[in-house]
Amino acid sequence: MSEKQNIAEEKPKQSIEYRTPNGALIAIGGRENKGDEPGEDDNSHNNLNFVKNEILERFVQELPTKNPLILVIPTASSYPEEVGQTYVKVFHQLNVKNVQVLDIRTREDSCKEEYLDLVRKAQGIMFTGGDQLKLTAVFGGTEIMRLMKERYFKEHLVIAGTSAGAAAMSTQMIYQGMSGGGFIKGSVSITAGLELLNDAAIDTHFITRGRIVRMAQMIATNPSFIGIGLEEDTGIVVKKGREIEVIGSGLVVIVDGRGSTGSNIYKVEEGVPVTIRDLKVHLLGKGDTYTMEIF
Repeated sequence: MSEKQNIAEEKPKQSIEYRTPNGALIAIGGRENKGDEPGEDDNSHNNLNFVKNEILERFVQELPTKNPLILVIPTASSYPEEVGQTYVKVFHQLNVKNVQVLDIRTREDSCKEEYLDLVRKAQGIMFTGGDQLKLTAVFGGTEIMRLMKERYFKEHLVIAGTSAGAAAMSTQMIYQGMSGGGFIKGSVSITAGLELLNDAAIDTHFITRGRIVRMAQMIATNPSFIGIGLEEDTGIVVKKGREIEVIGSGLVVIVDGRGSTGSNIYKVEEGVPVTIRDLKVHLLGKGDTYTMEIF
């Protein structure tokens, strides 16, 4: 038996029809290694789980064909040209030569037929980091997003995102909130994400920036959601929309509020600290798996 732990939800399955995706999601907590040696201020030197370029190499391995087309979407970034070319270079180093950058900066850009045609042909899509609110504002409700979702559910399309690109994948999206705080009611801003991962909310740079409290406030607003906190150079591979495998060198923090026994969030005014009781928290590392219960 494997030493790695498989954690499955203990609640009984519901008799509700669930649309199972045929594609895969890879959500990354940011700052994934791109083949470089760790810097002097990076503790990866002391982490035996660290492997250079592990996460992006896994993305390539998940692609369904030997000569895949990867699309890099740097919309979230303030430096889209530079960031786009960085990923082109990395994928070339991983022997994927067919890489295109979709430099989509506005909703009008997303309507271009040349971009829609590339999405129809792609086997993998990579959303870079930056500002996740840009992603939902530019892509929400567009034909190109509808096409991505359609292919993700019907075909083996692999969609990856790092940092902002990961945070935007889930149903609920945290787009603003103090990185070491977030315990005051009104200090965390939440909106709908791109809804590729249902009944969940993803937060990134999770341990480095101390974001568990702001995740807890999000969970307090709707305890039916699972919070997924991704540390840097760490990610999850999600298959069937619910089967999660941890990859990378750090930890994934799962915050489950469905068994919580109470919160003051609906009772207090803004400016008062938010409380919540009986959260269940899992810390998962490379190779660990987790099964989300879908309602």
